[in-house]
Amino acid sequence: MAQAQGLGRRYMKAFFKGFFVAVPVTVTFLDRVACVARVEGASMQPSLNPGGRQASDVVLLNHWSIRNYDVQRGDIVSLV
Repeated sequence: MAQAQGLGRRYMKAFFKGFFVAVPVTVTFLDRVACVARVEGASMQPSLNPGGRQASDVVLLNHWSIRNYDVQRGDIVSLV
């Protein structure tokens, strides 16, 4: 019984240690490098949501190129 409590405590400690490392790294990545967004509606047809589908498209927003002003003609830009 004592071994089970020690084993559970060890797993909880490892979980929280990983959690407190993974969350800041993930938040920093999503804020600085890239994030995933869903595009809905007819505003971007026919490039996104072709054929008048009601389904939404999922896109990867690249924050890195915006920070370096590496935007070219033909790129899709998302504003919040």
